[in-house]
Amino acid sequence: RVMLEMHCREITIACGMTETSPVCNMTEVDDSIEVRVGTVGKVMPHQEQKIVDPTTDRILPRGQQGELCYRGYQVMRGYYNNPQGTNETIDAAGWLHSGDLAVMDENGYVKIEGRLKDMICRGGEKIFPREVEEFLFSHPKIAEAYVIGVPDSYYGEQVMAWVKCKEGQTLNEDEVRSFCRGQIMDCKIPHYVKFVTEFPTTVTGKIQKFRMREISASELGAEPVSRVKAA
Repeated sequence: RVMLEMHCREITIACGMTETSPVCNMTEVDDSIEVRVGTVGKVMPHQEQKIVDPTTDRILPRGQQGELCYRGYQVMRGYYNNPQGTNETIDAAGWLHSGDLAVMDENGYVKIEGRLKDMICRGGEKIFPREVEEFLFSHPKIAEAYVIGVPDSYYGEQVMAWVKCKEGQTLNEDEVRSFCRGQIMDCKIPHYVKFVTEFPTTVTGKIQKFRMREISASELGAEPVSRVKAA
């Protein structure tokens, strides 16, 4: 829509974080629209990047999902007055562990697929909220949707979606679940759906999923689920 309606045909995608000063990956104007929309591009010059198994730190082959790590001149020296946080984020070899779950294809393009700390474990099934969110975004009546894990006495966690409908549109929980059935795995279909007009955010507009988990757990009468430690 940006390209067609705003006539910004040379738009590119960049990705990074404050700790990496900030851009690490970027697409190019010569990349196909599929690459520019579906990936965050290749690593920037004079930087290193790898994808590792978050439990073993083993480098993974291209095409396998793991944690995205950065190393290079652009990586911060550390968090101010927070040596513990620094040690948890940057390893002894100088690699910054981003907490992002990503896949690198055979051409070096990286696709971000979620956050380690947001991963939902439902009865042993690992569910990545971004996949469910992207599917919900395709509903013609949904303006925004974010997915979290909430406590469940049987499965450990259940999938919950916070949904904001487009102006003038309404939905109910059954309609959202019916939209999902047969399109995504049953374990990924939201068990709970909460309709909202706004989401908890930081002052810069970043979605605060930890607040969503706290609010939801409180409403369900349960303690928030502990998260995987990540940057």
